Amino acid sequence: MFHDKKIILASLSPRRKQLLEQAEMEFVIKVKPVEEVFPQGMSIEKIPQYIARNKALAVKEECSEEEIIVAADTLVVLRKEIIGKPRDKADAIRILSALSGRMHRVITGVCMMTGGKETTFADITEVYFRELTREQIIYYIDNYKPYDKAGAYAIQEWIGLVGIEKINGCYFNVMGLPVGRVLEAIRKL
Repeated sequence: MFHDKKIILASLSPRRKQLLEQAEMEFVIKVKPVEEVFPQGMSIEKIPQYIARNKALAVKEECSEEEIIVAADTLVVLRKEIIGKPRDKADAIRILSALSGRMHRVITGVCMMTGGKETTFADITEVYFRELTREQIIYYIDNYKPYDKAGAYAIQEWIGLVGIEKINGCYFNVMGLPVGRVLEAIRKL
């Protein structure tokens, strides 16, 4: 919609897919596995942009000059620590207990490529959790199984309704894609 190029989403994230569908974007998913590694000493804000660019580069040779590749990577950061996906229930409890009563940042790096043009940016949202009880944390983990989510939660699920006090920034960024900025970048490309 509003552009004549085909969109290639270089992501298997069900949330990114859902967000582009809700934005009424027509797109095709193309993904190649990419190791999510980055150079030592890289600033935290640059890491998701670097990984997103690698995801876009991985599928670039399979795409035509007429297609726009959209790749993204999301990090959850508490103070200066990157919080990944939980390994198991105990790790999910540890992560959500650490986020409880605190502010953390969600940083999504986006890379878009078409023809010879490329644009990369990061969107940052501050998320403030209320104090969560151990019972709330265990209930959420048992019922929603957040093992595929950085930070061990999804804002659009039960935990977001009961546990998040406020956010500063884009709600959709916390879901994994700052859709408004992506659509604006597509328009400019």
